Amino acid sequence: MKKLIAVFLAVLFVLVITGCKSTTETSNNNNSSLSSNSSSSNESENTDEKIEITYWYAWGDKIQENNINLVEMFNESQDRIHVTAEYQGTYDDLHAKTQAALAAGNPPHVTQNEIASMGVFARSGMTENLTPFIERDNLDIDDFNPGLMGNSYIDGDIYGLPYLRSTPILYLNATLLEEVGLDPSGPKTWEEFEEYSRKLTIEGERVGITMPISIWYYEAFVHQSGGELISEDGKEALFNSKESVEPVEFMKRLNEEGIIKVPTGDEAGAISEQDFANGRSAMILGSTAGVAKWLEVSNEQGFELRTTFMPANKSYGVPTGGCNLVMTTGLTDEEKDAAWEFIKWMTDKDQTIYASTYTGYLPNRLSAIEDPRMQELYAEYPQYKVAVDQLQYGNARPMEIAYPEIGKEIQNAIAKSILENLSPQEAMDEAAEKANQLLK
Repeated sequence: MKKLIAVFLAVLFVLVITGCKSTTETSNNNNSSLSSNSSSSNESENTDEKIEITYWYAWGDKIQENNINLVEMFNESQDRIHVTAEYQGTYDDLHAKTQAALAAGNPPHVTQNEIASMGVFARSGMTENLTPFIERDNLDIDDFNPGLMGNSYIDGDIYGLPYLRSTPILYLNATLLEEVGLDPSGPKTWEEFEEYSRKLTIEGERVGITMPISIWYYEAFVHQSGGELISEDGKEALFNSKESVEPVEFMKRLNEEGIIKVPTGDEAGAISEQDFANGRSAMILGSTAGVAKWLEVSNEQGFELRTTFMPANKSYGVPTGGCNLVMTTGLTDEEKDAAWEFIKWMTDKDQTIYASTYTGYLPNRLSAIEDPRMQELYAEYPQYKVAVDQLQYGNARPMEIAYPEIGKEIQNAIAKSILENLSPQEAMDEAAEKANQLLK
């Protein structure tokens, strides 16, 4: 399977390069942001010097490789702009470094905003309104997947375009499921999820799922239960309602029964992945961005990998995740035009096909989903398509300025309830009280 993926990617790389060159030529002739309409662009075209811009990104492994590959492809596709890509760690690391760089007056020209932080950066004047650029170039916003655009709009304007976007999905070790007589397509409801976890658990050897406490997964559970996290006007915490407390009660009960494992601390995510890779758990929740990686792991470890929707409670429901590409403020006109050209190229159809295939992230363009290259991938590896189909149940993440801090309070409350002698209602009430102060 690993060889098949490698061959597919090699062919795709050639196709994308060809498409990129064609797209760039068309853009240069008809609709370039660096056109003769801009005096700063004229000055650039009259010299041999390229416009130098910097792009900051998060995460390593295949995600890092994807970013590096695309930047190299962009630099090779034209001779007017040179982009330097720089890795900055996690989203939290990236955001902190970007804020510090803006304060110091030397920010990257283009960076990633994790979507829940879009509002913080835009309303604080750190990122540029992209609406004028979109309107100037007649960019077809309708081609961007509507399920991914919710966190792009801030107060009616667009401040970022979807790039590496995701939803959480359920990964399954179908080999283990079949060994205990379970349907390898996976559980469809919370009740079936509990049944699967119980039947898959072997005391001292394996649990149904290793599941770290995550605000992202909790948001999914709340949507599935018919609850909300923050009021529509952004002034009140709602995650201590009956519907939003129910997920914490569910996790606490399954953990106490010993059929799920809830690791904590900085290594919780790594523990979860190690357990799934080594067969110490039969299921794992994770971003769709991990599909390519888990296909390789399952091939190396000798088990069949399947993916499915997160199970439904009252209904299906997931938050979207990942990042948008944004432009920082304070740039010269020439730098703005170059940054926009790069953002526009990175989010175009050919590049979204490449990124989605290389990593598993969702295609951000409807035209990409319909493209024969993506359809061929879905036919060969249906694990990629699950997140695309699940997106019909996707929800935007809250974007209140205080939400990143509120999210940490929620995670702490869930941990206190599950791992300490505190009822879920009491824990979420305490967190809601703190959140209401932050929202004020």
